[in-house]
Amino acid sequence: MYRVASPSEYLVITGAGIDDIKLAKKGWILPGQSYIIFDMSPVNYTFEVQAMSIEKLPFMLPAVFTIGPRIDDMPSLHKYAKLISLHDKLSSHVKELVQGIIEGETRVLSASMTMEEVFRGTKEFKQEVFEKVQLELNQFGLLIYNANVKQLVDVPGHEYFSYLGQKTQMEAANQAKVDVAEARKKGKIGSKEREGLTLQNAAKIDAETKIYATKRAGEGMMAEIKVKAEVKVYENVREAEVAEANAELAKKKAGWGKEAHVAEVEAVKAVALRDAELQTEVEKMNALTRTEKLKAEFLSKASVEYETKVQEANWELYNKQKAAEAILYLREKEAEAQKAIAEAELYACQQVADGEFYAKKKEAEGLMALGQAQGAYLRNLWDAVGGNYAAMRDFMMIDGSIFQEISKINADAVCGLQPKISIWTNGGGEGGRNGAMKEVAGVYKMLPPLFKTVHEQTGMLPPAWMGTLPNSGSNN
Repeated sequence: MYRVASPSEYLVITGAGIDDIKLAKKGWILPGQSYIIFDMSPVNYTFEVQAMSIEKLPFMLPAVFTIGPRIDDMPSLHKYAKLISLHDKLSSHVKELVQGIIEGETRVLSASMTMEEVFRGTKEFKQEVFEKVQLELNQFGLLIYNANVKQLVDVPGHEYFSYLGQKTQMEAANQAKVDVAEARKKGKIGSKEREGLTLQNAAKIDAETKIYATKRAGEGMMAEIKVKAEVKVYENVREAEVAEANAELAKKKAGWGKEAHVAEVEAVKAVALRDAELQTEVEKMNALTRTEKLKAEFLSKASVEYETKVQEANWELYNKQKAAEAILYLREKEAEAQKAIAEAELYACQQVADGEFYAKKKEAEGLMALGQAQGAYLRNLWDAVGGNYAAMRDFMMIDGSIFQEISKINADAVCGLQPKISIWTNGGGEGGRNGAMKEVAGVYKMLPPLFKTVHEQTGMLPPAWMGTLPNSGSNN
């Protein structure tokens, strides 16, 4: 399928055989590919942006922007084709996108300016908005063909421009009133001066006529002095008026000069601020360029080092694998030899164990035969003694020499002992005792030899309340 776009359109082709997108004025649409046609003609977007100055005074900025794709830049066309072309240029999506960018940049810029700066510097304000909006639209491949910022409009409830116009109107009216009053003042003063001169001239002529003959010289001198005095008075009045007008003019010039100087300073500061912003942008771009350059250099170095390290690691891995294979082969041979030795030792141990088992087996068989013989002997002995256990036990102990062993053990136990035997008597016969006291007397007889034996063996003495032991030489 062959498709051709009109002069103001472009084909956007995607699909099989195309990595990203393909822009063309005409071309074949192959199976597995799809296409759309987008119009490149610019569109007018009309907005009323509500912004706020640095004094927090809101205002409305009506603006009309003519925006369209950048037709002389292929990367920008690619951005536009991928991001915007799927939507209608008059759709709410595109309009909201453009309006959001314009409103955002306008608000940011107006927030850094006073209302007077915005109002007086409409041209500069328009240029600033144009540049910043264009910078944001570049990422979508759009270009501002024309931007028209209309007159600023008051927000309802904040009639700044209305009051400003009223202020200007009142200032003009007051100035007109001052000018009228000044003209009236000059007219009245001039008319009075003319009338005074007329009266003075008439009086002068009358006086000269009456005394012309007698006082001609004196009158002439007096008239001359009078004229000079009047001229001097008039000149003084005029000088005072001129001085007052000059003072008023100087005051106004000073005010105008102050406003002009403030405007010049503000303009210089604005230019310096813009220059600093542009310089900052340039430094940022230079820093980004240097960063990308350093990244590229470091990346190339890292790639070379990586390839070198990979080759070295592969060579070391190969050497280690060969060494490990040699060690593994040696260990396998050693294991095979150790296995053969172990098998031989196992066989020898099995033979020894078989011999020991056979000997133990024969020994056990002998013990079993001996036990059976002894059982038969004991049964015969039991029958011989008629089932008498004591007789059978005594016979077996005698036959086994048990009594001789016991006697020997007892003799060894008492060997070396030196027992001391003490005989105690109560000094009388038993005939004088009655049966009830006999047992008590026996206990008391036993105590003295018991205490004496304990004292001799341990060195301990009985308590005083029980009595004291006799001297060693006494028997009582």
